[in-house]
Amino acid sequence: MADSTLAAIAPTVTPLKMVVGKSDTKPTWCPGCGDYGVIASLEMALKKLQLPPEQVVIVSGIGCSSNLPQFLNAYGFHGIHGRSLPVAEGIRWANHDLHVVVTGGDGDGFGIGAGHFVHAMRRNVKLTYIVMDNQIYGLTTGQASPTSMMGHKTKSTPEGVIENPIDPIALALAAGATYVARGFSGDVKHMAELVANGLQHRGFAFIDALSPCVTYNKLNTFDWFRQRIYKLESAGHDPKDIGQAYARSLEWGEKIPIGLFYRAERPTYEELEEVLAAGPLAHQSTGLLGKERLLEEFR
Repeated sequence: MADSTLAAIAPTVTPLKMVVGKSDTKPTWCPGCGDYGVIASLEMALKKLQLPPEQVVIVSGIGCSSNLPQFLNAYGFHGIHGRSLPVAEGIRWANHDLHVVVTGGDGDGFGIGAGHFVHAMRRNVKLTYIVMDNQIYGLTTGQASPTSMMGHKTKSTPEGVIENPIDPIALALAAGATYVARGFSGDVKHMAELVANGLQHRGFAFIDALSPCVTYNKLNTFDWFRQRIYKLESAGHDPKDIGQAYARSLEWGEKIPIGLFYRAERPTYEELEEVLAAGPLAHQSTGLLGKERLLEEFR
């Protein structure tokens, strides 16, 4: 039979499109950890956007939360403590065709990494930064973190914390983040929507993920948050109004808002950098030096 006849009667085969999902490595967090809700929301967001694994890079620092890249079948980079954002910026500038997600904890991001946090936001680099904020150092077994509440008794503060906690939302607004949101790992669908919108945002997207530590933080529990949280979208909040956003960011205690605080459109670092106008650096010619000669220097 002629090849043309075979082609005519052969069934049409549609290639299966791979999207980011769970990897073969299972999470090792404590049973009931809030981070399970965060990874579920990230997976849901990536699947909603139908992003293939080869177009996604997940970068992390150090901490319980920073094990996350191992558990999804995308590219991953496990960095050092507090340095996830500069690594992610480097990846983004080397190939800004990639979707770069950064995951970490409040100790990693708001302690040793606080300087990088501020500068990545003011540059408006197109990154999605999800911080699993549990108000404690979990991996090192229960010391006070930058977001621990005043008076909280921990291993490192047996008489109670005497420092004011960092307000991540207010800090993000002041530093120039163009997408600022907060989710709660007890409401996975709501957080997944925030993450998906953050992934699509043109600029730096920050999601403060309230993620209770069930082992070392007996104060900020799931029940404690459920009694206090309310959704901004149900309260008539205008995410275009930075004044409103800042006022809401200061609410903590009897009322804790979750949802989208603020969103703005302004040029990204990548759009303003002339070198990147010719396309991703990974695809640009190395010019007179030549790729082989360049690689030879590192052998």
